[in-house]
Amino acid sequence: MVLPLVNLCAKEVVSDHSSSPGWLGCVPRELYRPLLEAAFTNCRPLAVGELVQRWPERTLRVGGRKRQGQSPPNRLCVQALLLAVVRGLSDKRCALQVLDLCGLQCEEGGVGDPMGGWSLTVALCTMVVQARAGAQRALRREGERERKRVLAMERERDVVKRERGGGEKRGFEEEEGEGGGLLVESVRREKKETLGCLREDKQVKGVRRRMEMERRKASAAVAGLAGGKVGEGEADSEADSEVVVCVRADLFVNARSWERVRAALGTADPLKLLCRYVRVEELSVSSIGSLLDLLPRHVLLGVDIRYSCLGVAGLALLLPQLSMFPMLSSLRLHYCNLDIRRDMAGQEGAMKDLSQGLGKLSQLRRLSLTALRLPGHLCMLLSSFSQPLEVLELPYLSLTHADLSYLSCSPHASSLQQLDLSENRLDESALPSVRRLLSQASSCLMQLSLSGCGLTDSLLAAMLPSLSCCRGLKSLGLALNPLSLAGLLDLVRTAVRMPSLRQLLYPNPLEDYQPGLPPMPSSAQLLDWPLDELVEVHEATSLQLDRVVMESGRSDLFLTCDLLNYNKDLVEQ
Repeated sequence: MVLPLVNLCAKEVVSDHSSSPGWLGCVPRELYRPLLEAAFTNCRPLAVGELVQRWPERTLRVGGRKRQGQSPPNRLCVQALLLAVVRGLSDKRCALQVLDLCGLQCEEGGVGDPMGGWSLTVALCTMVVQARAGAQRALRREGERERKRVLAMERERDVVKRERGGGEKRGFEEEEGEGGGLLVESVRREKKETLGCLREDKQVKGVRRRMEMERRKASAAVAGLAGGKVGEGEADSEADSEVVVCVRADLFVNARSWERVRAALGTADPLKLLCRYVRVEELSVSSIGSLLDLLPRHVLLGVDIRYSCLGVAGLALLLPQLSMFPMLSSLRLHYCNLDIRRDMAGQEGAMKDLSQGLGKLSQLRRLSLTALRLPGHLCMLLSSFSQPLEVLELPYLSLTHADLSYLSCSPHASSLQQLDLSENRLDESALPSVRRLLSQASSCLMQLSLSGCGLTDSLLAAMLPSLSCCRGLKSLGLALNPLSLAGLLDLVRTAVRMPSLRQLLYPNPLEDYQPGLPPMPSSAQLLDWPLDELVEVHEATSLQLDRVVMESGRSDLFLTCDLLNYNKDLVEQ
């Protein structure tokens, strides 16, 4: 990829930190963004800190969707960014008001030492708490300076009194007339004005904060003259009057970071932490409820709860709190122990409460239920939604034929853009429902995963016509299915005739495994059974698949059997 000239020049400028005093004072604001990108790309944390500390724009966004081949920011650069934001609070050259870090987190230990979600959350919360402590220290110092100044003025007034008073007071008044009285009166008036300013500006620290408060007062006055209503977000304007920078981010909360996150979310100034997506792991129902109470209402878009023993009753208790977030569009529950296969008293009532709670999430478009073991209850869960879902992930859910039959006829079927039915056993009796479901979703389905569903050559052959009708399908996952080499070749021949398909995750054919594999192996057996150690076997399979792709003329179709490194979201980049 050929870099633009401005990017090449920015790379050279930030590479030599000793030259920064020469260009920082004269660089135009239009070049701050390319210089910052070059500093992140080339891992120049000192340059990152200097640029952010005097950032000339009101908004700075770092993160978001990465371009193909683009590396995430280095950990040192992210830490330098956060430190610079705190230093910029007292720098009048910095105009930053909104810092957007959504999507910045990566997997821990990746290439280039990126910052993972948990580490970024802890660093962010530490920054917010430290900024608050620094503001309080500055407030105390300023108060102490004002107190000393007032005391000094009082001492000066006393000196003037003593010099003008005593035995010479009458003579002084006759000789000087009203001059001495005017001097004392001016000192008294100056003291009164100083005390008044001290009370008025007690909470106002720094040039940027005073300007922000004046701007808010002017906006409120204009709104009042126009007769406008005070919005729900303005109800807390008094409490948020000290906020200088709003920090938007995705948070990763577990038992180790919970206390730090709670302290940061309870801090309103000078940095205010706003959460877009929150991921929760191994927290109790009460702790998750407390976390939801602290999150701003109109910002949260998604909640991801993992490895927490919620139970059906616990989740039913959380859903009313989730309904208080009007923008919530995504709910993901992974391994949350909602198993209801056992007969237990009150289970049916809890399921009804759960269904009613889900129905109150009016803006929900993505629902992910992983390994919750809810056989036969899909209709009760999904029928309460007033709007159809666009993303439905149901892996390891032990779906029954009745569940699949309902899903194929439900209002959600014709609106699904992403569907994951992995690790739900499909047999011949479930085939008509699956084919009907694919037919209903053919016009909108873009991602489909049927990995580990026990699809044999005959089952897949019966399903291929329905798959080929999905005109917009971009990603198809069929790993860990017991297919022979002949069945795999039929799959690839169908895939190359689907013009929109960009990625195919295919299973290793049974011929590639070492001898001894059962005739109808499960997905767990296929995952654990060793592949044949002969390189020639794997190369022969790859050559046959590549030949099919080359003969079709498709250069935009990516085939892989690497389940661990497969990323279905790459097709959107």
